[in-house]
Amino acid sequence: MSAPLLAVKDLSMRFGGLLAVDGIAFDVAPQEVFAIIGPNGAGKTTVFNCISGFYKPTTGAIALAGKSIAGHSSHHVANEGVVRTFQNVRLFKTMTVLENLLVAQHRHHQPPPLSGLFNTRRYRESEQLKISNALKWLDVMELRQYANREAGNLAYGHQRRLEIARCMITEPRLLMLDEPAAGLNPQEKKELQQLIDRLRREYGVTVLLIEHDMGLVMGVSERILVMEYGRPIALGVPEAIRNDERVIKAYLGEA
Repeated sequence: MSAPLLAVKDLSMRFGGLLAVDGIAFDVAPQEVFAIIGPNGAGKTTVFNCISGFYKPTTGAIALAGKSIAGHSSHHVANEGVVRTFQNVRLFKTMTVLENLLVAQHRHHQPPPLSGLFNTRRYRESEQLKISNALKWLDVMELRQYANREAGNLAYGHQRRLEIARCMITEPRLLMLDEPAAGLNPQEKKELQQLIDRLRREYGVTVLLIEHDMGLVMGVSERILVMEYGRPIALGVPEAIRNDERVIKAYLGEA
């Protein structure tokens, strides 16, 4: 069995007197789709924020390909190849769709300082490569016809796709999706499931997913971690999770 790409051990996060995450542990294999589910307030997004560098965990270890990233800043974690979306779409809404993807490549294909001022050949080649990469991902996401439209004027489902494209153009190792199906209609959710599977198969990306839509979770995930009140209550394959009495109780309650 290959070594995990992401390993989380004994993760805890305290905000004053509130223990929001308590003893979370899991690992994610390369090219796996791994989901974290649970009722509202279970601590799922807090786990995401700890992994992606937005929070410094109170205790615990987080390793990417064996290298610790716990407590590192969000831009350092992104430089290591961990990128994410958010519950609420965060695009540069007054920029065009194409410009959103060009901006996302600032770490890649960066020409030397002042090369733009003198319009050197290396600068022109770099800019053309960025445009080519952006158009490729617009094709993958079926957004090319909207390339010159302001991102804020896209339909909501298209904004979600653009946000994922902006992540993928950075060539990530780990793609973290925080409720990507929120606000989508049933057809868009079906297309999202197909897209996630395609990104894993064709582009080799590993996906860590938070989602409330159980149809999507069960259809695309290989393993699932269930949280309640900041703690893990179940971890396993979709079929086992679907029939786990603790999971049913967490979602539906009991008499």
